[in-house]
Amino acid sequence: MSRRMTRTEKYSWAAKKVRAQVLRHMDTVATLANAAAILQEYFDFFWIGFYFNKTDFLLLGPFQGPPACVKLQMDRGVCAECVKVKQTIIVADVSKFPGHVDCDERSKSEIAVPVFNAQKQVSVVLDVDSDQLNHFDQTDREGLEKIAELLGSIFK
Repeated sequence: MSRRMTRTEKYSWAAKKVRAQVLRHMDTVATLANAAAILQEYFDFFWIGFYFNKTDFLLLGPFQGPPACVKLQMDRGVCAECVKVKQTIIVADVSKFPGHVDCDERSKSEIAVPVFNAQKQVSVVLDVDSDQLNHFDQTDREGLEKIAELLGSIFK
């Protein structure tokens, strides 16, 4: 992979690799683990992972990065807000997000993307953290939403 690719090109290549994983899908955890690894390979995010929506809480799934919070309550945090509003949330400075859950103090900005099942319910949240302020923009939103759309097909 060339480091000279634009972020849009990187998302395009990552989507192709995730699509291949989805086509070979045999196990949810394995597919999500490979998706996290693919994104980490292309972007070197501080933290990238998935939280399973268990209705009353969010449960840590496959991820790349330092240890993370295992259980997130649904009444606070970026991921919970993502489930609540059923849309992507971009937070430029997590210290200014009301109720932010501080799993690692090195996290400075965050994007959370819902992954919908066939019934249009949020099955998992694709969560990405950066150790830089204001790291995520429309390119990240579009790229990660495409990845989430591909992954949604593994959830019935």
